Amino acid sequence: MFTGIIEELGEMVGWTATGDDSGLIAIRGKTVVDDLKHGDSISVNGVCLTAVEISADGFTADVMGETLRRSSLGELHPGDPVNLERAARLDTRLGGHLVQGHVDGVARIVGREPAEQWTTVRFELPKSIRRYVVEKGSITVDGVSLTVMEAGDDTFSVGLIPTTLSLTTLGHKQIGDLVNLEVDVIAKYVERLLGERS
Repeated sequence: MFTGIIEELGEMVGWTATGDDSGLIAIRGKTVVDDLKHGDSISVNGVCLTAVEISADGFTADVMGETLRRSSLGELHPGDPVNLERAARLDTRLGGHLVQGHVDGVARIVGREPAEQWTTVRFELPKSIRRYVVEKGSITVDGVSLTVMEAGDDTFSVGLIPTTLSLTTLGHKQIGDLVNLEVDVIAKYVERLLGERS
């Protein structure tokens, strides 16, 4: 479980195939390896991965084909920045919202509107998750906990403050770039419970 508050802007270093449908991704990030151990969960651009090897300035993690098909991790190239967050502890402040690191959809950025103190970014809204995205609700974009400003039929928008722009990949991404989306898990549980009652 994560909070969607990015701890470090890391870097994708490389990829090593371990099979026809799997591989090891290497990530550079000095802050998150401070107390990281083999087998720990870590969020990379909103995808929950398991740390395999840890060094003084980075780690590797297993990535299977299912993860590559359902996320944008397969689009990364060496040198690309990545959002990193270690799993939350029970004594962690929940500054964002409950994030599982399970990607619900991948979408493209379709608009960026800079203002004096923030930037509005508009994303595609995949039909499969449209019902979970509501105005003023929570959504995770590349692992970043954000508040939905506006939700339409095909797109949604968020407002990014200077801190988010400078400390996450969302400050670097441009129109056409892919992002990982995770909706608020509480909405999915409520839908399931109400469906079983009817």
